Amino acid sequence: MTALPFTVLDSLAFAWFVIGWFGYQRFAAWAAHSGRPSLMGAMGRYREDWWHGMISRELRIVDATILTNLSNSATFFASTTLLILGALFALLGTSDRAMAIVSDLPFSSTTHEVLWEYKIFLLLTIFVYAFFKFTWSLRQHNFCSVLIGAAPDPDTDPDRLEEYVVRSAKLASAASNTFNYGLRAYYFAMAALTWFLNPWAFMFVTALVIGILYHREFHSETLKVLRRNY
Repeated sequence: MTALPFTVLDSLAFAWFVIGWFGYQRFAAWAAHSGRPSLMGAMGRYREDWWHGMISRELRIVDATILTNLSNSATFFASTTLLILGALFALLGTSDRAMAIVSDLPFSSTTHEVLWEYKIFLLLTIFVYAFFKFTWSLRQHNFCSVLIGAAPDPDTDPDRLEEYVVRSAKLASAASNTFNYGLRAYYFAMAALTWFLNPWAFMFVTALVIGILYHREFHSETLKVLRRNY
């Protein structure tokens, strides 16, 4: 049985990548639900304000337009992801030429052809994951548009109105968070690209991506602005 062409360093780099990505994702979700200041938590409150305002409006063209814009973003990334997947499948058939090009880059290490293909499969997995997240986000935004059409009249029982607003805001937040998961996949795909150079670059850029995401989610100027009213 042929052994896989993974070095110990390659194995450590891959484990660092997987643990870092899904560990950060779990941490960000936990922090948002625990009340820690974050973009996810702040935007959730604004979505409740949005749906409270939607209930009070007779004409809901503005709300429908907002959902259309959000859906267009998910559609764009889903379509782009399909193009990237097609390019990666094409790359599998030209591994020799691609390896020769990458080997001329600075800091590039020698890679076995089988390991090269595993690296491509990693990128394929990441973008397949992203595609499913973007398309599910698109469907959830479509569900939100149905909720706008099914919204009760403003003179309905206040308890029912509040329950409807909370439920609708949760669905809108779920759609946005699902989109965010797909977008994070793009960030980590940038880190996975550096594995083609060497494992050290892979681990460094993975840590760098996590640091960027953490700063933007929990310490960015955008978050400070969004939290001023809360």
